[in-house]
Amino acid sequence: MSSSTSSGRPKRTLGWLGAIIVVLTAVLGIGIATNQTTGAPLLALDLEGGTQMVLSPETAGGEQVSSEQMDQAVEIIRQRVDGSGVSEAEINVQGGNTVVVSLPGTPDSQTRELIQASANMEFRAVISGAQGTATPEEDQTALEDFPEPTAEPTSGSDFNWVTPELADEFQKLDCDAFLAEGNREPVPEDEPMVSCDPQYGMKYILGPVEVFGTQISDADFGMASAPGGISTNQWAVNLSFDSEGTSAFREVTQRITPLESPRNQFAIVLDGTIISAPSSNAVIADGRAQITGNFTEVTAQALSEQLQYGALPISFNIESEQQISATLGQDQLYWGLIAGLIGLILVAAYQFYQYRALGLVTLSSLVVAGILTYLAIVLLGWSDNYRLSLAGIAGIIVAIGLTADSFIVYFERIKDEMRAGRPLAQAVEYGWARAKRTITVSKAVNLLAAVVLYFAAVGNVRGFAFTLGLTAVADLLVVFMFTHPVMQLLARTRFFASGHPLSGMDPSLLGQEPLYKGAGKVREFKTVEQAAPARGKRNKGSSKEAQRRQTIAEKRRLEREDQLGLSSGQQTSESVDAGSSEGKK
Repeated sequence: MSSSTSSGRPKRTLGWLGAIIVVLTAVLGIGIATNQTTGAPLLALDLEGGTQMVLSPETAGGEQVSSEQMDQAVEIIRQRVDGSGVSEAEINVQGGNTVVVSLPGTPDSQTRELIQASANMEFRAVISGAQGTATPEEDQTALEDFPEPTAEPTSGSDFNWVTPELADEFQKLDCDAFLAEGNREPVPEDEPMVSCDPQYGMKYILGPVEVFGTQISDADFGMASAPGGISTNQWAVNLSFDSEGTSAFREVTQRITPLESPRNQFAIVLDGTIISAPSSNAVIADGRAQITGNFTEVTAQALSEQLQYGALPISFNIESEQQISATLGQDQLYWGLIAGLIGLILVAAYQFYQYRALGLVTLSSLVVAGILTYLAIVLLGWSDNYRLSLAGIAGIIVAIGLTADSFIVYFERIKDEMRAGRPLAQAVEYGWARAKRTITVSKAVNLLAAVVLYFAAVGNVRGFAFTLGLTAVADLLVVFMFTHPVMQLLARTRFFASGHPLSGMDPSLLGQEPLYKGAGKVREFKTVEQAAPARGKRNKGSSKEAQRRQTIAEKRRLEREDQLGLSSGQQTSESVDAGSSEGKK
C-alpha cells in the first residue's frame, strides 16, 4: 500500500501540470476560434515593423515650449502608451522641438487621440465615497428606486449633482476593472463623474471641475513643517497656484473644510483617475497648499511630478505618419531562433554524454518549459498586447542554460546520495530535499534580477528582463511539477534502479567527477605531475571513506573473512614448517 501511495503522488502532480497546460491551451483555442488571436506571439517593432509618427507641440497661448516641458510631455506620452497596453514602443525627442513615436503594428484612433491630447488634470470636490468594489447584484438598488435631485446644485459638493443614473453607475463601479481599462472618455468639466483612487482602493462621486491643472504654477516635494517652522520628519507635496487658481482654491477649501468626511476631501484627477484625494484641514487663502499623508520620498516625488505634468497645457499635432519596416526583421529572427536551437542541442548533447538516459528527462523538461513559456507569451499578447522583441528572444535563449542548470544540480545531489550508499529511490528523495533549496534560491535571485532590470530599464532591455523572469517562473514550475515526479517514477523502474550502464546511474560512474557541476562550477584540471600524488591521496581517502560508510553487517562480514583468511594462512605456514622439519630429519 505504501508503494502504491508513494507512486500515486508523483502521478497526481503530473496530472495537475497536465491540467494547467490543457486549460491554457483551451483558452488559447477559444481565442483562435473567435479570431481574437492567431495563436502566434505578437512581434515588437524591431521584428515586425510598425508606424512612426512625428509630433509637433502646440500650446494654448502659442508660447515657446522649453526643453524641460518637452521631456515632461514625452514622459506623459510614454505613460499613456504603456497604460494603453502597447508594449515595446519607442518615444524620443528629435531636434529639441519634435517628438518621434514609433509603435509596433498600426495604432487605432484611440491611441492616436491619446498621444495627441494634453494632460487633463482637474480638482473636483468629493460628494460621496465607498470601498472600490461593486455592490453585489442582489444588494443593488434598482435604477427607478434612486431619488431624483430636488433642486439645481448650488456648489460642487451639493448632493443634487447625483442623478439616478450616476448613483447606479457608482454602485456598479468596480475599481479593478475601471483601472484596467486604461483609456477612458473624458468627462465634461461642468458635469459630475465617478472615479477610483488606486492608492487606497476607494471610489468616489465627484462634482464638476473647480480648479484646473493649468492653474498650478509649481509643485515640489520635501519634509513637512509644523506651524512653528519645525520639521515633522514626514514627506509632503507642496503646491502653488496662479492668481486664478488661488482664488478658486480658496473658495473650495472654505466650503469643504467644515464638512464631514468624505465631503471635506477634494480629488486630484489626472486623465480620469484619482491620483490623490486629500482632506482640507484649513482654508488656503494664499494659493500655497501642502499635501501630507503616508508619503515616502519616492511617492512624494511621483505625486509632485504628476502635478507638474498636469500643469503642461501642451497638445501635439501629427506632422507626418508613415509605415516603417522592421529594424531587424525576419532574417535576424530566423538566426535568433537558430541560435536558440543550437544552444538547446548543445545542452542536450552534454546531458546525454554526462547522464546517459537521464538526458531524456532534461530534454523533456525543457520541452515542457518551452510549451509553458510559449503559451504564456501568446496569451499575454492576446490579453495585454505583449510583444516579443529580439531582446526578449535573447532572454529565452539565456534561460535554456539556466533551466538546464537546475537539472544538473538535482542530478548531482542524487549521485551524492548514491555514493553515500542509498538506493536510487531513497537517493531521489534525499537529493531532492537538498537540491530544491538550492534551485529555489537560484531562481529567486534570477527573478529578483529580472524584476529590478525591468523597472530600472526602458525599451528593449525590459523585454529581455520580462522573458528572463517569465522563464524563471516556468523553470520552477517544471522542476517541481515535472522533473522531480518523473524521477520518482523512474527510480522505481528496474532499468534505473539496477544501475544499467545506459541509465546514467551506473555505480562505476558515480566516482567520476562531472565536467560541469552546476551553478557555474566546472571540474578542476590538473597536470600529470599534480595528478599522480593526488591520485594516491584520493585512493587512500576513498578507502577510508568506504570503510567509514560500511554498515555493521558489512564490517562483521569482513572481520569473519579476515579471520578465516588468517587461520588459513597459519595452517599453510605450519605445514610448510613441518615439511621442512621432516625433510631435514
